[in-house]
Amino acid sequence: MKNKKIEKRINDSNKDYEYIVSFPHIGNYYVPIYNLLNHLVDKNKVKVLMPKRITDNTIMYGAKCSPDFACLPFKYNMGNYIESLENGANVLIQAGGGCRYGYYYEVQEQILKDMGYNFTFIPLVDENGMNVLNVYEKFKILNGKLKFKKFCYYFLLGFKMIYILDEIETYMRNNFTYQVGEDKYTKIHQELLRDMLNINNFYELRKLNVKYKKRIKEIILKQDNKNDIKIGIVGELFTSMEPNSSFFLEKELNKLNCKVKRYTTVTYLLFQKGFAEKKIMKRASSYIKYHLGADGPESVAHTLELIDQGYDGIIHIKPFGCSPEINAMPILQKISLEKNIPIMYLTFDEQTSATGIKTRIEAFYDMLKMKKENILDGNLNKEEKEVKKESLEISEDVKTKLQTQT
Repeated sequence: MKNKKIEKRINDSNKDYEYIVSFPHIGNYYVPIYNLLNHLVDKNKVKVLMPKRITDNTIMYGAKCSPDFACLPFKYNMGNYIESLENGANVLIQAGGGCRYGYYYEVQEQILKDMGYNFTFIPLVDENGMNVLNVYEKFKILNGKLKFKKFCYYFLLGFKMIYILDEIETYMRNNFTYQVGEDKYTKIHQELLRDMLNINNFYELRKLNVKYKKRIKEIILKQDNKNDIKIGIVGELFTSMEPNSSFFLEKELNKLNCKVKRYTTVTYLLFQKGFAEKKIMKRASSYIKYHLGADGPESVAHTLELIDQGYDGIIHIKPFGCSPEINAMPILQKISLEKNIPIMYLTFDEQTSATGIKTRIEAFYDMLKMKKENILDGNLNKEEKEVKKESLEISEDVKTKLQTQT
């Protein structure tokens, strides 16, 4: 049976398809996007090509053919497109918007065609925004027999998959450092992504949702400790959701046993952001009067919210040249001074060093830890301070003896 599956896969890969369609990679959202496309295309004429995971090569390819002033998401996407085109893709899908990125598809298309690539470009968001009927007509290029009812069904299924993925990943992110024993979330997460690729309907998706929520909630968690360092992440959406573009910031913080929180997910951007805009502006009204563009107001409002929730520090991330986030930075600096909250600013481009970022993260963590210990020490009574002093003296004495023996 296994040999027959392998043989079928080889035959499929050698088949002459009229269209080979691909799309940019962003976080783990490639899974519901790949699943959606596989259900909508005519499989006799169209093959869906999974985009490669983003690597150093991706940004290298993208940066070589992109304008220097273009932001990092532009370059990463260009690298994705080039890798897919080199692997045989002749249809590229782009779903961008929200800031100047919404205008990038025309520039990207022109650059790639000037480089000699022959392909069809399908932007899901264009100058008219995202209209359901327009998107349906565009998808009919990939399946002339596609019915509107089927199109709507699988788009809703795709949105539901994204919602479930975000829900489970958010739970894991909030509780990663509280796992008792070895890390179990990572293995469960990998299995979740694998199983999501094969979902065919809402019934299967509901079963998957119940199964994995049960599994993650069975993992024993230790109690929240007042000594734990809590760090919130705010900033631009791409660098928030694509881990490679921020050098796996969340993973590095988890290694330091930090509790990490970030707001930006596709679920938030698609279904919550529009409804929350007035609330966001109201929360940030003490610091901003007008909309800063894209995710700028959210960076301000979410920073204030994280402070109210008792977070120890904030990390603001953005790609180089991101105008809305540059506008937000002076406001965040003012908040940092007024609220006595440390904020670290990380900017990413193709020249950024992973080692440099890691060093800054560790230094920021050490600073937060020392600040928190000083605050906790200030809250101790005289007897508790004496006990802590004695324990520190004992530790130093043991350390000295060990060094002498060595």
